[in-house]
Amino acid sequence: MHIPKMKKIVWLVAGALAGGVLTLSLQALANKEANSPLPLTELQTLSNVFGKVKDNYVDPVEDKKLISEAIKGMLTGLDPHSDYLDPEAFKELKEGTQGEFGGLGIEIGAEDGLVKVIAPIEDTPAQRAGIKSGDLIIKIDETPVRGLSLSDAVKKMRGKPDTPITLTIARKTEMKPLVFNLKRAIIKTKSVRFKLLEPDYGYVRVAQFQEHTIEDLASAVQQLYKENKQPLKGIVLDLRDDPGGLLNSAVGVSAAFLPQDKLVVYTEGRAADAKMRLLASPPYYTRPNSGNPLAALPADARSVPLVVLVNGGSASASEIVAGALQDHKRGIVVGTQTFGKGSVQSILPLGNGDGIKLTTARYFTPSGRSIQAKGIVPDVIVEDSNASAAEQALRVREADLTNHLSNPGGEEKPSAKPKPSVPSSPVANGNSKAGANKADDKTQLGPREPDPKNDAQLAQGLSILKVQQILQRKEE
Repeated sequence: MHIPKMKKIVWLVAGALAGGVLTLSLQALANKEANSPLPLTELQTLSNVFGKVKDNYVDPVEDKKLISEAIKGMLTGLDPHSDYLDPEAFKELKEGTQGEFGGLGIEIGAEDGLVKVIAPIEDTPAQRAGIKSGDLIIKIDETPVRGLSLSDAVKKMRGKPDTPITLTIARKTEMKPLVFNLKRAIIKTKSVRFKLLEPDYGYVRVAQFQEHTIEDLASAVQQLYKENKQPLKGIVLDLRDDPGGLLNSAVGVSAAFLPQDKLVVYTEGRAADAKMRLLASPPYYTRPNSGNPLAALPADARSVPLVVLVNGGSASASEIVAGALQDHKRGIVVGTQTFGKGSVQSILPLGNGDGIKLTTARYFTPSGRSIQAKGIVPDVIVEDSNASAAEQALRVREADLTNHLSNPGGEEKPSAKPKPSVPSSPVANGNSKAGANKADDKTQLGPREPDPKNDAQLAQGLSILKVQQILQRKEE
């Protein structure tokens, strides 16, 4: 069994969040010397520009600021996720995995010089105020966003709890900019929620992949079995609007439902150390000096019928889980096509408390599919009954971001022919209009309660589990 060599701890990031949880992980990347000769002519041009700015700019500029901005420009011009992290931003990045920090609760990405909302995080000031996926942040307080790096935007939006902040937002469905007056809060993100939907059928939602997600998932499954008082007949794993998280947590969540040692994900990059194969085995998801949190799972957890819910807000780590379970035919994926964040960002320290966030590899599912700019295509496509047609059309994906990394497989195509689409109306009452009109209310109420009567995707997932039980009984 191949176990990756942990030469040093390096952070891996899959997106930028303002008050959200950044996708981080461990990666074996050694410091490497540049083998290619320095481009002397271009460096001379850079030196000339530096000197002219120092001598002629209208106000004096510190050398440190010029160098910092030059580094930022070098990185942000590569793709939407590479960036320079000053010491404060580096510190905030690490805090993002601990599940508690001061902020607004927004996952963001770069778009044409502005900051685009990928998804608001559940039960946060941003979601309660009505900020939606696809919104463009054009001003933070009195500071225009155009030209700011993602790190600078995150820095301005994070802060001490109860301090006020004003966001000016452009929304394609509105003629005028929208102004949101918010108060920062301690963002205590709950990684795992669970519920017994009805006798014999459990529901587990993973909102972000954090340090303790594997333990929380194992505890949730155990509690569901305990409440049901007999083995479950099916589980719905909800990864909708999950922006990502720790890579080892994604491997662990996959391992909770996969047979031992199955391939979960692999990465490909130019550097040898950027190539990894991560398996459903404890060495790939357990933390140092800790036990296996999945050891106490019920015996049939890896064989119980499983449905995985995804949508356009499911990104990175959640796409890794959905792709692994789909490729191994362990679960049926239901919902809409995922975000398509399939690149690996390594946080490489520079020695002064700062560092760079650099795209170093791409993620691939076990069957060799690249997630990048494609995402995961569900086995059964079901639109979100709680989102209007306009909201669904405006949902931003990785392929929509400027300078996004290409997919090595070429133009975006479905990885497999999906089954016929299911109407977006809730299965229980068939009232698509009532379901669609709840979209505005949903953003005000915090986390959506798992209720198949008002959730077409969940209702379809539950129906699939029941059909599987009928087919299984016939086979027996």
